[in-house]
Amino acid sequence: MTPWTIRRLTVPESLTAPDGWLLRGAVEVEHESHRDTWGTLDLARTEHEVLTILRHQRYVRRERFVAVSGPTSDGTPDPARVLGTAALALTVDNNTHAGNLEVAVRPSARRQGIGAALHDTAVAAARAARRTTLTTSTDQRSEPSPGPATLAPSTGSGLVRTDDDGVRFALARGFELEQVTRYSVLDVPLDPSFLAGQRASAQAAAGDAYRIVTWDDPCPDEWVDQLAELETRMSTDAPGGGLDLHEDRWDAARVRATEAELRERGMRHSVAAAVHVPTGTLVAFSAFKRPAWTDEFVHQHDTIVLAEHRGRRLGMLVKTANLERLAAEQPDARRIGTWNAEENAHMLGINVALGFRPAGGSGEWQARIG
Repeated sequence: MTPWTIRRLTVPESLTAPDGWLLRGAVEVEHESHRDTWGTLDLARTEHEVLTILRHQRYVRRERFVAVSGPTSDGTPDPARVLGTAALALTVDNNTHAGNLEVAVRPSARRQGIGAALHDTAVAAARAARRTTLTTSTDQRSEPSPGPATLAPSTGSGLVRTDDDGVRFALARGFELEQVTRYSVLDVPLDPSFLAGQRASAQAAAGDAYRIVTWDDPCPDEWVDQLAELETRMSTDAPGGGLDLHEDRWDAARVRATEAELRERGMRHSVAAAVHVPTGTLVAFSAFKRPAWTDEFVHQHDTIVLAEHRGRRLGMLVKTANLERLAAEQPDARRIGTWNAEENAHMLGINVALGFRPAGGSGEWQARIG
């Protein structure tokens, strides 16, 4: 007998509903795990965000499992009883062979078999949904130097530590390392003259054939179909390492649904895009996610330049356009965080030129469960 039980989390009506304590406890677990790994909650989600995400299941079916201390018959509504959580994401329309799994356990409750039980429960649910592949991530606050206690992915770019708890957990359960991503942070505000110089240089390289348009949620109707195409190309053009993931098709309806979810979460979605003037089409974009609950931290979200328009510094152009707007609209911002595949040398080069510094990363893993 274990001093805890695994439960499937149902989506509560609200955070204060009688069963809302399980969700609040799951978020507490994730926050403790984030603090333990990163030292901050910059990359964590609030209770309200998690509840909102669970309510939006049209494009991604989401399952949550929690490990709760005490017997099943104990209904004491105390979030502190939640010792661990597993989040299983199953795409609905595309990549229906795959799922993504994230497991978190309170640091004080580790090495008791909780993570293993949550993993096994989620894998069973993925198999029941006829998924044959699972992906997961392991975070690291710094990337190790080459050495015997490290592991490289199938891409050959980046390293993780083999003695890291998360890495050992993944390896023990048949996951293989397929990619390493770098987490980078830009300290802002930047010198306005530096930023203006970078943008002017990029615009000169792009020439008169490209112009910048910007918007916050929602995307203007005239661009929504083209934004959907750019989001689709994010799944095919960005480096994916050895992960068995294919095209993730977007359309205007999915853009609108995502915008609605972000609004409900309290996120402001700010976009700068490059228009190819001769054809009137969007060929590049960069987006910020700006949380309502903090002015200090901003997520640098997707950035892409269509392959046929690369070599004209459009990546730098859209990034600097968004940075200039952020400086004017959110002067209290102090840091911007972003993720890139370690093999994505071009985008990493743009970030380094802007002043982004390495601040950790993650291993991207894959297991065959079929």
